[in-house]
Amino acid sequence: MKIIDRYIFKSYLKTFLAVFTILMFIFLLQTIWLYISELAGKDLDFLIIARFLFYFAPNLIPLVLPLTILVTSIMTFGSFAENYEFAAMKSSGISLQRAMRSLIIFISFLSITAFFFANNVIPWAEFKSINLRKNISKLKPAMAIVEGAFNEIGDVNIKVKDKSGDNDEFLKDVIIHKKNPNMRGNFTVIKAEDGELVGDKDSDILSLILFDGNYYDEVQPNDYEARRKKPFVKSYFDEYKINIDLSSFNEVDLSEEKYNYSYKMLDSKELRVAIDSLSEDLNQDKKSFSDNILNRSGVEKIGIAPKKSKDTITSKKIAIKSIQGDKPEKYDIKTLEELYDSYTLLDQQQHLNIAIGSVRGTLSNIKGKRSILRKKAETINKTEIQLHNKYALALACFILFFVGAPLGAIIRKGGLGLPMVIAILLFLTYHFIGIFAKNSAENGAVSPFFASWLSTFIMLPLGAFLTYRATTDQGFFNPDVIILPIKKFFRKIGLAKKDKE
Repeated sequence: MKIIDRYIFKSYLKTFLAVFTILMFIFLLQTIWLYISELAGKDLDFLIIARFLFYFAPNLIPLVLPLTILVTSIMTFGSFAENYEFAAMKSSGISLQRAMRSLIIFISFLSITAFFFANNVIPWAEFKSINLRKNISKLKPAMAIVEGAFNEIGDVNIKVKDKSGDNDEFLKDVIIHKKNPNMRGNFTVIKAEDGELVGDKDSDILSLILFDGNYYDEVQPNDYEARRKKPFVKSYFDEYKINIDLSSFNEVDLSEEKYNYSYKMLDSKELRVAIDSLSEDLNQDKKSFSDNILNRSGVEKIGIAPKKSKDTITSKKIAIKSIQGDKPEKYDIKTLEELYDSYTLLDQQQHLNIAIGSVRGTLSNIKGKRSILRKKAETINKTEIQLHNKYALALACFILFFVGAPLGAIIRKGGLGLPMVIAILLFLTYHFIGIFAKNSAENGAVSPFFASWLSTFIMLPLGAFLTYRATTDQGFFNPDVIILPIKKFFRKIGLAKKDKE
């Protein structure tokens, strides 16, 4: 490596490490702020918190690394241009591309490393972080009661509208579903206007005292006919106390790893398999549902008329048997009209009511199934986005270098002032375009491939444009392109007036 290459590489590497450390520290602080509710009040030692941050740090690389490359490139080459070092290089016959040669090799290596990091380390870190969060959430579950949502604590599911008090011990509008180990399902519901959590931090028993409420218990008779009447017992109470055993919760193994369902935990090979499996399951579900709706509607039986009979009653019996599926013959629209006209007005009305009820039931089934199919499609889209993001990260690192390096040479400003502002604006544009596109892709509005690569493809022509402008010693924007034609236009108008005079 020549002296000039070594000098450029060292200058870039020093700035890169400093910027990377600062940005990683900032994003780690943001992570702590986001998950402070899960960590506070759990009596966690420093080692557990350090593990928590260590597992979350790899998930920040897709944000930190591209921004670091962009900021470092602008700062380094802006400093070279500001101190006339870049002008000295050009006077010695060293072009911008030649000055970037050692850094291109470094960024290429960094891009390849970023792909392998996203493909192997980030899924591992996601697996570790999710399992650690699940285990931490089991510690002191009294603090895990979230307002407006059901929270599983011991053998009850509890939902509260509002919490108050110094330790959030006073509850408002409490709804509790109690589990029964001998029966599957939810048969006991308790509702209370107010509640209070009472317990000692050293005790394994959490007392929940409820005030002014009702106790609902569904009765399950042995007789099936009696069970269809859905009997239940309702009782009112002024005060009701529930003791919840927390011994199994406070003895949590924080190294336990049993949650492995997230698509973010998969590498590229596993993601491809998951996409194929999910797509096949979705297509099979659609086909089964459509066949079921088609069979229930009886539409397939329309088309071939049954054998004609002179006897109207015999013809009606044949058509009815065809509808019921007793015979393979099918009937046409004309036969249906004749059959319908042969019934009395009361029978026709009954048949119409049955048909309307059948259509409403079918529409209700379609509406419910549509939401299920939409969720499955969203899962497939998210999985495909996760696959493309691994490759997009590597290319983004490479492209953002070709955006930052020539831009720094153009603006001719180093340090943390203007370069940092420009870099943050560019990166926010890049980042938010990617977020909006991915949100649209999850809903199926755009292709997951297009959403994952959109922000990168937008930066590609910008990098080519800036590299060309910096290579040809042109500024980022030449105002003469607009000003000169305007001046020529007004000059011609002035000359035309003089000629008239």
